[in-house]
Amino acid sequence: MKTPSARTRKIAMFGAAPLAILIAGGMVWQGSQAAFTASTRNAGSAWSTGNVVLTDDDLGAAAFTVENIVPGQAGQKCIVVTSQSNVPGEVRAYTQNLISAKGLEDRIFFDLEQGTGGSFNDCTGFTPTANNVPELPLSTLASVNRDFATGGAPWDTAGNPGETQSYRGTWRFDTTGMSQSEVNALQGARVGIDLVWELQSDQSPTAP
Repeated sequence: MKTPSARTRKIAMFGAAPLAILIAGGMVWQGSQAAFTASTRNAGSAWSTGNVVLTDDDLGAAAFTVENIVPGQAGQKCIVVTSQSNVPGEVRAYTQNLISAKGLEDRIFFDLEQGTGGSFNDCTGFTPTANNVPELPLSTLASVNRDFATGGAPWDTAGNPGETQSYRGTWRFDTTGMSQSEVNALQGARVGIDLVWELQSDQSPTAP
């Protein structure tokens, strides 16, 4: 066999270098495919909102519908408010939509008590526990007790559907200090107002 010249040996050596690099690269690629791996998964993360529901036992009727009242007359009604909320919150009472005429709104005084017992239109067995909406004329209530922020008679709910709270509203027609002509001027007058109970859920700034 003929012995390769020195030039031939050099060509052979340089020619083999690229092949050696390719083989080495292939070995690294093969090694990366054989690495050990492991993972863990916490599947199904989701968020859903709670329900805030408030009802009462008035069956769609007005809490107070009183006709032909005269000076000095008074009356009361009870109502039971139920929270069907599944998140904790706070209920407050306030007034809206005052309809006034002839100044009667300044002469009908109203207060709202919290308590136990009683039902719509029947205060039998009602026992007061708090009076956070003191007696005021309807005109004043409409001004100072007009939304949730200014509402009274707060009731904290725990977020258990079916929680109830009883309320008793008392009104009176007061003409103290009025002249006879001023009293007579109120004949035929009518005043109306909405009593609102609103539930807002608690806010938790540290909820996960």
